[in-house]
Amino acid sequence: MKRIGIVLVCALIAAGTVFAGGKKDAAAVETVDNSLETIISKNKLVMGLDDSFPPMGYRNENNEIVGYDVELAKEAAKRIGVELVLQPIDWNAKEQELNTGEIDCIWNGFTITEERKQNLLFTPPYLKNAQVIVVKGDSPVNSLADLAGKTAGTQAGSSSVGAIDSAPEFKASLKEVIEYKDFLTALMDLDVGGIDAVVIDLVVANDNINRSGKSFRILEETLGDEEFGIGFRKNDKALADKVWATLLEMAQDGTVAQISTQWLGADISIIGK
Repeated sequence: MKRIGIVLVCALIAAGTVFAGGKKDAAAVETVDNSLETIISKNKLVMGLDDSFPPMGYRNENNEIVGYDVELAKEAAKRIGVELVLQPIDWNAKEQELNTGEIDCIWNGFTITEERKQNLLFTPPYLKNAQVIVVKGDSPVNSLADLAGKTAGTQAGSSSVGAIDSAPEFKASLKEVIEYKDFLTALMDLDVGGIDAVVIDLVVANDNINRSGKSFRILEETLGDEEFGIGFRKNDKALADKVWATLLEMAQDGTVAQISTQWLGADISIIGK
C-alpha cells in the first residue's frame, strides 16, 4: 500500500512538471515577436498619419501626401524592402488604429510623452520640437500673461492639448480653449479674428508662416520642449528596431540631412547625434 502511494505521488509530480513546462512553452509562444516578419511577408508597412500636418505630412496641390516624415518613411521602407502605405487617420483615434492592426506605426510629428509610453513602444527621438504660441502680427499679446481673458485654439488630440493641461495657471487664465480638427483650421480662424492665439508645434508654426505669408508671429515664451518619435505596438520591438537601424544608416550616409534640408530648411534631425 505504501508503494502504491509513492508511485502515485511521483506520477502527480511528473504531471505537474509537464504541465508547468507546457505553461512556460505557451507563454513563450505568446511573447514571440513576429512583427518584422509579418511586415516583410505582407510586403507593406502601413504608416498612420494626420494628412494636414505640414511639413511632416500633408496633401500638396495635386492631393498627394508629402512631407518630411513621409520622405523619411518612404526611404526607410524601400531599404527594408517593403512598400510604404500612407494611411490618413483620425488623430483622436490614433492609438486605437494602431492597436487594432489598422496601421503598423504612427509616424507624423508624434510627441513622445510618459503617458503614451505606457501603451506604445517608441523609437528614440528623431527631431526636437516645442509647444509655442502663434498670434497675429499686430496682436498686443507678447507673453503668456497677455493672453489672460482671451481665447486660444489648438488641435484636438494633439500634444498641444497636453501642453495646455500641463500649465494649469495659464489654462485657468484663458477665457476659452477651442479644439479644432487640425492646426490649419485653427490658424485660419486666428487669421480672421475668431480666436486670439493658437497653441501649436514649433515645426508646424514655422512652416505655416514661411509658406502662407500670413502676418503671424511666434511668442518667445513657450509651453515646453518636446521630441518626436515613431510609435509602434508595445510588443513590436523587432519592427521598431529595424526601422530605427535603417534611419541610423540613412543618417550616416547623408540621406537624412538631405531630406531635412529639403523639408525643414536645415539639417535639424537628431538621428544618431
